[in-house]
Amino acid sequence: MPTSSASTTDAAKPAASGGVQSLERAFDLLERMADAGGEVGLSELSASSGLPLPTIHRLMRTLVACGYVRQQPNRRYALGPRLIRLGESASRLLGTWARPYLARLVEETGETANMALLDGDEIVYVAQVPSKHSMRMFTEVGRRVLPHSTGVGKALLAHTPDDEVRALLSRTGMPAATEKTITTPDGFLAALAAVRETGYAVDDNEQEIGVRCLAVSVPDSPTAAAISISGPAGRVTEAATEKIVPILQQVARELSTALTNTTANGQA
Repeated sequence: MPTSSASTTDAAKPAASGGVQSLERAFDLLERMADAGGEVGLSELSASSGLPLPTIHRLMRTLVACGYVRQQPNRRYALGPRLIRLGESASRLLGTWARPYLARLVEETGETANMALLDGDEIVYVAQVPSKHSMRMFTEVGRRVLPHSTGVGKALLAHTPDDEVRALLSRTGMPAATEKTITTPDGFLAALAAVRETGYAVDDNEQEIGVRCLAVSVPDSPTAAAISISGPAGRVTEAATEKIVPILQQVARELSTALTNTTANGQA
């Protein structure tokens, strides 16, 4: 009897943060699965989380029943299809929150402003505010591109370990979008080192000839995000870069604060 009572109270036991412990553990397991590439075994989850196997098995069984996790024929567990709808809705909402900050970028730089996320091995654009110039860049919201040919891709991967970057590039390949696209892993890693040194990333005619983009990551974002400006190479010159980058970095910090506050308010 005491054992049964203990297991019942454990499921609803308040967490240190004031939430429900079983919920916090379930979400932690989902994030660990995502970090591991989306598919793991119970023993791997136990090793990384420190939770006992029976606890993990109980939580995973619940997540499977809800459709957020699926069990593979090889008995390993993979992220489930119901997460796709949640992710798409969250991406749209994130883009909505970002639009006022992107609009400010347009006002202060004169160029089109974008926000992008790393979704699996691809970059997905979740928000854009176009420039007011008659000659301006346009990227459709929802468009997916490979990271190696974009400024936002470089900004998002700049602090990823080299071996993980190489693994991503081996999965995606490095097709040339233009004659200036970086097409070797060593070349891309060198570009990421430059991002870490300067604090911003550049797409110099690498995705489209005649177009330059400047990008920075959004620090401490709930999900890895980057913002950028894009415009004709004749306007986004080296001289313009010196003026635009500090604006990009300031807006990224302010957007980070807004997103962090939104997350905190949601937990209150």
